[in-house]
Amino acid sequence: MSNARKYRPATELVHGGTLRSGFGETSEAIFLTQGFVYETAEAAEARFKGEEPGFIYSRYANPTVDMFERRMCALEGAEEARAMSSGMAAVAAALLCSVKAGDHVVAAKALFGSCRYIIETLMPRYGVEATLIDGAKIENWADAVRPNTKVMFLESPTNPTLEIVDIAAVAEVANSVGAKLIVDNVFATPMFQKPLELGAHVVVYSATKHIDGQGRCLGGIVLSDKQWIDEHLHDYFRHTGPSLSPFNAWTLLKGLETLSLRVKQATYSAGRIADFLASHPKIERVIYPGREDHPQADIIKRQMTGGSTLICCDVKGGKKAAYGLENGLKIVRMSNNLGDAKSLITHPATTTHKSLTDEARAELGIDDGTLRISVGLEDTDDLLEDIAEALAKA
Repeated sequence: MSNARKYRPATELVHGGTLRSGFGETSEAIFLTQGFVYETAEAAEARFKGEEPGFIYSRYANPTVDMFERRMCALEGAEEARAMSSGMAAVAAALLCSVKAGDHVVAAKALFGSCRYIIETLMPRYGVEATLIDGAKIENWADAVRPNTKVMFLESPTNPTLEIVDIAAVAEVANSVGAKLIVDNVFATPMFQKPLELGAHVVVYSATKHIDGQGRCLGGIVLSDKQWIDEHLHDYFRHTGPSLSPFNAWTLLKGLETLSLRVKQATYSAGRIADFLASHPKIERVIYPGREDHPQADIIKRQMTGGSTLICCDVKGGKKAAYGLENGLKIVRMSNNLGDAKSLITHPATTTHKSLTDEARAELGIDDGTLRISVGLEDTDDLLEDIAEALAKA
C-alpha cells in the first residue's frame, strides 16, 4: 500500500508493507532464498556500498521478512524495524546493542525470567551495571539513575501479575538523563497500547505470542526510529545473525491479518472469565487490566485502549489447590505459552518464573497459588463452564 495515506489498524494488518512480484500474487510470496544475484560486478559493488537498493543476503534482509517488518511499522507507528528469530532474540538485541562496558541499565523487577537473566546475569559479565527496581513507583526510576545510565527497560502489563507501569512518566525520566526507554509490549499487544506514542524509544515483541497467535512458529521484532536502528541495531543485527526465517515471516504476516479480530474476541472472553473468578469463593485474588479494581486502573485508562487476553489469579489453598484447578480443566490446556487461539494456563512459580528465588517471586506477587490464564478463541460459555467445573473439583 502507498505510504501517502495512513490507514486504520485493521486495514494495515491486511495490506501494510505488501510487496508483489511480477506474478501479481494475492497472498504474500515466500522468498526461501539464502542469497541474491547481481547482473554485473559493478551492481554488486554498488549494492554493498549502499548506493543501489536491493537485497544482499537473507541474514541481513529478505523480501518476505521485509514485508513483515513494514507491516509492523505501519501498525506500531515506527519508522524502522528488524525482525528476529524469537522474542528473546529481540529483547537481547535491543538491550545489548544499546550498551557497552561501563554503562548502566535500570529495569523493572517484574520481568519474564529470561529477561531478568539478561539484566541480572548476562550484562554484568560484560561490564554493564544493572539496577532492578519496583517499576510501578515512578520515583524509583529517577532514584536509580546514575551518570552512566543509558537504558531503561520494562514490561507493561507485566508477566505474570499484570502490573502496569506508567510508560509516559518513565519516558520523561529517561529523556531527562539522555537514556533510551525500551518497552516489551507483548501483554498489551499493539492493538491496545502504543509505547512509541507514549514516549518510549524502542518497542519489542515476541511475535510468537498474539502476532502468530496460533502456536505455529517463533518470531520477534524490534521497532524504533530510523536513527536508532541505523546507529545501534543495524550492525549488531547484521553481524550476530538473529534473523527471522522467511517462512516464519510469512506465517506471521498471515497472523497479522486476523490479529485485531482474535485479540478482540479473546479480550471479551477474558473480561467475563475475570469477573467470574473475582466472585468465586475459591479464588483469593484476581488481577485483570479490564476491571475497575485493578490497582492501577487510572494509568490503564490513560495508556491502554483495552483490557488483555491474560488473567492472573490466586487460588486459595496454595500449590495443591492451583494444581487441582489446572488438572481439572478439559478445554484450557497447561502450557507456558500465551497469546494463542487455544486457552492456556500455567503455574508461574514452577514454570516461567521457576529460576527466581522465593524472595524475588514474593516481591513480584507470585505465590504458590498464583496462576496465569491466557484466554483463547473458544466459545466463552464453554470456557466458563470448564473453569467452573474444575474449581468445583479442586
